[in-house]
Amino acid sequence: MKGLLFIITILCTLSVFSQKDNKRATNFNIEKSIAIQGHDPVAYFKQGKAVKGRKELTTAYEGVIYYFSTPVNKEAFLKNPSKYEPQYGGWCAFAMGDSNEKVSINPETFKITNGKLYLFYNAYFNNTLKTWNKQENVLMMKADANWNKIVK
Repeated sequence: MKGLLFIITILCTLSVFSQKDNKRATNFNIEKSIAIQGHDPVAYFKQGKAVKGRKELTTAYEGVIYYFSTPVNKEAFLKNPSKYEPQYGGWCAFAMGDSNEKVSINPETFKITNGKLYLFYNAYFNNTLKTWNKQENVLMMKADANWNKIVK
């Protein structure tokens, strides 16, 4: 009887984690199941630029798949994923703060503020990072509140 109860508990726990991972993944900006269009999240911090990751250096974190450019970057991410994951699920930080919209990004347009990675839309003569920089505190506060409503 104890064995059966243990198995049921494990199955229920896995089901809850799976549902959480799926919900999280549906809120993230992923393309072909990959976050940040295949760019290495750690490289933004360590190299100060967007670097494409490699398929053979992959990890999944709570339902979201990331590519890495080096094994060292992958290990750094595994030690502290929340440090390296982009804010607002990898959606445009400006759009999240300005209009509570999930807008795609240009992975080469980014900013690191207070140790957090923010990504931005940049196409057709519209670089939202420039506008973000003019109103960063207000937009960040609004984006944080909007994202919290989405992920709840």
